[in-house]
Amino acid sequence: MSPMPLDGLIVLDMSQFLSGPYAALRLSDLGARVIKIERPDGGDLCRRLYLTDTEIGGDSTLFHAINRGKESFAADLKNPDDLAALRHLIGRADVVIQNFRPGVIERIGLDWEHVRRINPRIVYASITGWGMQGPWVGFPGQDLLAQARSGVMWLNGDEGQGPVPFGLAIADMLAGAAVVQGVLAALVRRGISGHGAHVESSLLEALVDFQFEVLTTHLNDGGRLPARSGFRNAHAYLSAPYGVYRTADGWLALAMTPLAKLVGLLDLPALVPYAADPKRAFTDRDDIKRLIAAQIAERTTADWLGILQPADIWCASVLDWPGLLASEGFGVLDMLQTVTRPDDVTIRTTRAPLRIDGERPSTSRAAPRIGEHTAALREEFGL
Repeated sequence: MSPMPLDGLIVLDMSQFLSGPYAALRLSDLGARVIKIERPDGGDLCRRLYLTDTEIGGDSTLFHAINRGKESFAADLKNPDDLAALRHLIGRADVVIQNFRPGVIERIGLDWEHVRRINPRIVYASITGWGMQGPWVGFPGQDLLAQARSGVMWLNGDEGQGPVPFGLAIADMLAGAAVVQGVLAALVRRGISGHGAHVESSLLEALVDFQFEVLTTHLNDGGRLPARSGFRNAHAYLSAPYGVYRTADGWLALAMTPLAKLVGLLDLPALVPYAADPKRAFTDRDDIKRLIAAQIAERTTADWLGILQPADIWCASVLDWPGLLASEGFGVLDMLQTVTRPDDVTIRTTRAPLRIDGERPSTSRAAPRIGEHTAALREEFGL
């Protein structure tokens, strides 16, 4: 494989759980060498954050997924010798990522102001829960709590259900992705000016940005709140038929489609009055969806795809993970890989979601054991 864009760069991943390690993973996929700094006694808490009762090599599958390809350097940040070794590593690094709660990294003496004196060229990335100011700064920065404060829960589920969270750690992933964008931009600037930068984001900021489209509508629409459908809601602001419908043997997603096109295709004359007045697609959204749902339930998913797709209706079958993994459309993307570790740990996991010069980054190395590379790194960097 041709050299990756970040080959030769050293990233110190001083973060744990998800947001910071996710950012470091993306930089690793782009070719950076990522050295994960962990406590000798237990390491990253994510090692014990189990999504199921499955563990591999003593660590959670979640830890393996988000830390593949990294090296592990064990350091007790309360030990002066280990702290001195870490400062030496910082002097050789290009990027530092940390997601300590505000105030902790300052007490250790490894905040931006101290680190930039060690290495003026460093790109230093900080991820917090709520930013560095305000009444929430001292509260735990956790994904579900960020979703709760961000307003995003009122866009999911059906009207009347109350707030519905996403079933994924979206705040962590989005904050990590935002930081990666900032780090890459800062590295470009460093290549021009020679100076480093401090890149900051938070779970809350990432979720507000995630909602920029609908939040902008709210801010410029008299402050009206989003109105979720009471039936098969898929988007609080989009009109019928936008939603997911049960078929005779599965589920079908229908996206933005003029109702007039569906009257004949669905053999549904009851839609005619609604199709004649485009405004009713929103004002009578739930009634329209119920009509469509009753009709779609009469035939199989394949039958409907055979009718709707040739007519250029935006639709898709709703796949579960086995269905996705077995599909040809997923297979051609080649997004899975197997990574291994010297202690016979083998993990099947995902690959990077991008290609560089036509090639998708990959690694053969699984997430490290705690301190697996400490001795080798001490020898290499003279620590």
